[in-house]
Order: sequence, then C-alpha cells, then structure tokens
Amino acid sequence: MTTRILLADDQDDIRSGFRLILDSQPDMTVVGEAADGVEAVEQTRLLRPDVLLADIRMPRMDGLEVTRLLAGGSTRVIVVTTFDDDAYVQAALQGGACGFLLKRSGPNLLIEAVRAAMVGDTLISPQITVRLLRGLGQGLAVPAPRAAAPDPLTEREWEIVELVAQGRTNAEIGAELFISAGTAKTHVANVQAKLGVRNRVAIAAWAWQTGRITPEP
Repeated sequence: MTTRILLADDQDDIRSGFRLILDSQPDMTVVGEAADGVEAVEQTRLLRPDVLLADIRMPRMDGLEVTRLLAGGSTRVIVVTTFDDDAYVQAALQGGACGFLLKRSGPNLLIEAVRAAMVGDTLISPQITVRLLRGLGQGLAVPAPRAAAPDPLTEREWEIVELVAQGRTNAEIGAELFISAGTAKTHVANVQAKLGVRNRVAIAAWAWQTGRITPEP
C-alpha cells in the first residue's frame, strides 16, 4: 500500500526537498502541502493523509499545537525541525507525535521515520535520542516484566535493547549485530510486545529503570 503524506512547513524549499525525497520511494506519495499550522490542520482533515510531516515554527499555529489537535486520529504526525531543543522534543512526544527529526538528519532517516510511524513505532533523530531518554526515563509509564516471566527477553533481545538505548536505528542495529535491518525491526517489535510498550523510547526507559542498563555519564 502507498503511504499518503502531507508536508507542513513555511519554507517552500524545505517542502520541495522533502517532496523529492519521499516521492522517489515506490511506497510513498506526497498528497499535499501546507505553509502554516492552520492550513496543515485543514488539509489533514480534508485529505486524510497517513502521515503529516510538521515543522515546529510555523505562522498562525505552531507544529506542537498541530500535533495536539491531530493526535489520536488516523493521521500520524512526525515533527521535523531545525531546533535541537529538549523542551520541543518532550512537548511533541507528549502531544502524540510519532517521531521527532532534525532537518539535518538526512533523507534516509526521513524515509525510515515515515515507515516507522506506519507500523506504530516512534523514531527520533539519533543525535538527541539518548539525551532525550535520560530526561524522560523517570517520567514514562513503563511496565515491569510480566510476573510469569521475570526476565522475558532472550540474550539477542537484550542486545537489541542495549542498542535501542543508544539511539541506534534499525539499520545501525543490523550492521552492529550482522543481521538485516528487517530482522532488527522484528526483534524490536518482539521486545515491545513482551514488555507491553509502544515505542523505542519506552523500551530504553524500561531497561534503565530496571537497572539492567545504565546510561553513560
């Protein structure tokens, strides 16, 4: 199935660049653009895209408010911004964003973020993932292991958890463990199912809270 994408950014060149990247993928198509937050909400409700890529700083309504308004609907919101600010990241994720990318992250991560959102995962730019997790770890509602299985993860799955906690993407995990990115993705999904968590942020926070993995200073 083709993923339908809406682009929201007040800079024409950014929208044009994202369109070129995403339209080059056989399973993606850009169905519309918006130059401000109000238009982004209106176009989302009209076009019903699968994914909205929203900048934070836009006229009339910022991307964080757009995310809050659209969270819980059928459209998954990925925040894409120039600003590497922890407060923005936390506000976006708490508002329901399915990803947070820096614009300098590159085309491959942009494509991977869209695909991650479509399967219910949350991808965050590796440059800020570990720092973000340190800040959110104590605030996330992460489940303890199931009573019937005190240590529910296999040795391979613990390797996956350690790399997720370092902010690695599926491709990077695959390269580190000499497996395909698809196999890494499957392992991550299995870990999420066993722990009862929804995304990679919660996987790492759970590991840190249980004391099995300690963040480096």
